[in-house]
Parts: sequence; structure tokens; C-alpha cells
Amino acid sequence: MSAPPSESDDPVDGPSSPPDEAGEPEPTPLLAPADGVPPLAIYADDIASAAELLATGHGAFAIDAERASGFRYSNRAYLIQIRRAGAGTVLIDPVSHGRDPLQTLRPVAEVLSEDEWVLHAADQDLPCLAELGMRPPALYDTELASRLAGFERVNLAAMVQRLLGLSLAKGHGAADWSQRPLPEAWLNYAALDVEVLLELRQAIADVLEQQHKTEWAAQEFEHLRTYESPPTRRDRWRRTSGIHKVRNPQALAEVRALWNARDAIARRRDIAPGRILPDAAIIEAALADPKTMAELTKLPVFGGPKQKRSAQTWLAALAEGREDPDPPQRNEPNSGPPPAVRWSRRKPEAAARLEAARSALSELSEQIKVPTENLVSPETVRRLCWDWKPVADPESVIEAFLTEAGSRPWQRSLVVPVLSAALR
Repeated sequence: MSAPPSESDDPVDGPSSPPDEAGEPEPTPLLAPADGVPPLAIYADDIASAAELLATGHGAFAIDAERASGFRYSNRAYLIQIRRAGAGTVLIDPVSHGRDPLQTLRPVAEVLSEDEWVLHAADQDLPCLAELGMRPPALYDTELASRLAGFERVNLAAMVQRLLGLSLAKGHGAADWSQRPLPEAWLNYAALDVEVLLELRQAIADVLEQQHKTEWAAQEFEHLRTYESPPTRRDRWRRTSGIHKVRNPQALAEVRALWNARDAIARRRDIAPGRILPDAAIIEAALADPKTMAELTKLPVFGGPKQKRSAQTWLAALAEGREDPDPPQRNEPNSGPPPAVRWSRRKPEAAARLEAARSALSELSEQIKVPTENLVSPETVRRLCWDWKPVADPESVIEAFLTEAGSRPWQRSLVVPVLSAALR
């Protein structure tokens, strides 16, 4: 088990530190792809041709996907951008061809299985690509790499400007990518997202190599590539914005019933739940507890034409919650330590441990220029400090605890000695 780097081999010492933004020259605007915006591959023949073109290239694939978050219930991809050296960029519409997408996109998935994928913020795109049968044999995440390298601003535009001296035009990332046809300006923006991603990967890899963090990054990328999300929590309705205003268990049952009714509609129509009924309206209805159409439509939002058409649905949900024989309690079932703000009163020795651990991890983070949350998850630290009991060999116990929590070897080699000292 290795200790944190000494001053003599500090991974961010001297010229290997992230470049200083001060004094940087004005970036060169990157307004359009060098080879122009490629045609959008929509139908099976077009997509097969795109796969053949990618197969003529060599090396890693730069990949991005556009979704319709905030507009659609699903997290599906509505556009896929791929670039490969020697082949150029292809733009693929995975939804408009009227056939089984897995079957239609299979030629692309087969080509993509040949080499590494390069993505920026891969955790956002990997799930929707996996739904289409596309899974990376190897992965490089330029956003995650940027965090490990100690950069503060790690969005794609900031990193392209910082390391490549190029300025990406502000785009349409928050647009409704489910609409058809896709405007030409949107396709231009989408193609630019992968235009220089391979060059960015090399630039950030050079920084990590200088900082002696290449192996750290490799372990993180492999963890991300093979990570499987835990099952969706059952009490998602408790995340309704403004739910802290609701204190009565029966009113909470009404929130739950309204949330479930909205979720069923949103799922069926593939529309973002907030566009069916805002969270604020759910909370207001649960607090007011209207029992008639007239009482419901007097409330803000519910008086609008769209909500009047769904009024019977909402009244039925309110009645279901009102008559619920087993209403939920205000606090969620205990699945871990309480919020840290309550520790000093309920378990002061645990509060002291948590403060010492956080302080030590913050010092380590500053020393190696890696965010604390990339060293160990805050939830893991809370659970460790809450349940900790003195033992003869704390390092072994902490090592086993972090291993079970999914920490990678590079993280444990740095964090275990620090936490052991703090918990003593």
C-alpha cells in the first residue's frame, strides 16, 4: 500500500501542472467541421454505408449522443455522432427509420466493437448507447480525465479552449433533439462535438502522463465502462421539489398518488413528467386537498385548459391518497446514516470522526490536485465514520470497507492511510 506522493515526486509539481489560464492567447473559433456537415444517416442503407465508412478508418472512435432531456420521459438517443481518423464524421438518426433499431444499427455496433471509444462525460451517454446494442471494448472519458488532472472547468468547450486553443460555438445541447427534421444548425453543432475529441484525448493524456496519473485514469475508465447502475429506488416520489412543505402523512400519500399518476402518463406518452404536471402543482394540490372539480381548478396550473382535461385523473389520485390506509411517514425508511447536520447531537463522536476525515481528505485532494469526490464518495466516508469502531488494524478494516464500496486500487492506496490516521 503506497503513501501519498512526496514533495519530490508530487504528481502536479512544476511543468506537469494544468496549464495556467492567465496569458493564454485568444482561441480560434471553430464554427464548422473541416469537411462540412456530413449527411444524416436515417434509413438502414444509409446507416450501413456509415458503418462501412467507419470501418475504413483506424484507431479510436470519438462518440457523442444527443438526448431530449427535459422534453421526453425516456433517456434514449435521438442522434449519434461518431468520428474516426481516416474516415471522418458520421451522423446517425437512431429513431426515424421505422424498423427495429437494434437490427438497423447492428453494423455500426459491430464496427464500434473494434477499438476504444472516446467520450466527454461518458456516464451520460453510455446508457442510451447500450440500449442500442453499442458497448465499448475500451473507454477514454476526457471529462473524467480532466478532473483527475486538476482542471476546475471541465466542460467540453472549456477543455477544447484550454488545451487546443479552439473556441466551440455555444450550441443546442439543451434542445429537443426528438423533433424532426433536425435543423442544419443543430447538425453542425453536433458534428463539432466530435470534431476535435480525438485531439483533446491526446492532449489530456499527455497532461496525465506528466502528472504520473495515467494508471489512475485507466482504472477509472475501466470502472466506468463496466459499471452497472443499481436498481431504481422505489421512493422516487420523495424527490418531488417542495416536498419539505408537506408534513401530514395523508398529504404525503396524496403527493405519492399524484406523482405515480403523472409518471404513468409521462411514461406512456414519452413526455418529461414536469411537462405533464409541474412539481409545484403536485405540492399545492396535496396541501389544499381539493375534493371537487371546482376546488381543484381554482388552484394555479389546474385551471388551465390542459389540466382541466385531466382533472378527473388528478382528483382520482387525490382521493386514492386521501383514503390510503398506510400513508407514508415524513422521513424515508432508514437506509444509512442520518444527515450529517444531525450527528453532533445524536452521535458526537461520529461527528468528530467525520470532521477529521473530511479535513484529511481535503488536504490530500489539494496535494494531488484531484477533487475529493473522485478520491472516495462522500456517502462511503459518512457510512465509515458513522459505524466506525476502534480496531487493532484500522488500515485492513478500511481497505476491506472501501473495496466492498467499489473503490479502485489507486484510490485505496491514497485514501486508506489518510482515513486510518484521521479515525485514530
